[in-house]
Amino acid sequence: MRCCVIGGAGFIGKHLTEALIESGRDVLVLGRKTQPSDAFTHLLQTQASHLKYHSLDVSDVSSMRPILATCDEVIDLAYSTVPQTSFSDPMFDLQSNLPRVVALMEELKHHTKLRRFMVVSSGGTVYGHATQLPISEYAQTEPVSPYGITKLTIERYALMYHRLHDLPVVLVRPANAYGLGQQAFKGQGFIATAIGSILQGKTITVYGEYGTVRDYVHVRDVASAMLAAIDHGTNGHVYNIGSGVGRSNLDVLDLVRPFAHADGFSLKVHHEEARKFDVAANVLNFGRLLNCSGWLPKIGMEEGLGEMWRGMSA
Repeated sequence: MRCCVIGGAGFIGKHLTEALIESGRDVLVLGRKTQPSDAFTHLLQTQASHLKYHSLDVSDVSSMRPILATCDEVIDLAYSTVPQTSFSDPMFDLQSNLPRVVALMEELKHHTKLRRFMVVSSGGTVYGHATQLPISEYAQTEPVSPYGITKLTIERYALMYHRLHDLPVVLVRPANAYGLGQQAFKGQGFIATAIGSILQGKTITVYGEYGTVRDYVHVRDVASAMLAAIDHGTNGHVYNIGSGVGRSNLDVLDLVRPFAHADGFSLKVHHEEARKFDVAANVLNFGRLLNCSGWLPKIGMEEGLGEMWRGMSA
């Protein structure tokens, strides 16, 4: 079994690639960077017989055509923006992501031997303001950010290609992934930025009295959930990936504080008014994935934060 992971050299991609290799697959990762991160380069060196990396323009489907033709599965992790940046330039968010993915699906519809195509959406943004927690896949999707709207539009295209062309698509909606290797100050997650701020003596800004409530899932659990969806999911179905537990920004800081104090660091927290575009709470129900595969998150928050703190403070 050969799996192609587009954009697989990033934070989630590295862990997903490891999970795919452990499952017995050969993995081909496509990415824009000529030189991926040190962590991914180390993985390339240690798994040379099962892992290959090609640097190319992932928006140019013609350059990927010969490679895609050799793969049984394709997972699309490539994305040019993050939720925070989508507000500053919504046109870029749309134009840099949607045409590329639609062109990819237009190509893959001709690959009759393709076993699975996974679209990685966003459980943290496509639902918008939830009326009930935890949120199931049957909840209304009312995104309030350009990022979430584009992600949902990609989902709709994927389901259209499934219905019209039998594209074997499975969609996953991960909650807020965190873990060692996530970059601070990049708009990718509160936890990495909070730890980075503590280590650099910077003030952590919390919007509102407690901050937003989010469903934080360790990146290795996200990777194992994606693998479960690939192996056991049903074509044309959407699967949430979450923990079912919501934690506010202050809850997270309370868990990080003992690690910081033990190493002689203090936390500086500044509160500002809640922002209008922030969804107050987002917690996912992952029952559909549990029912089809038996998947459960395994890494507790304290364990994951401790590992992250030790790695970032080393």
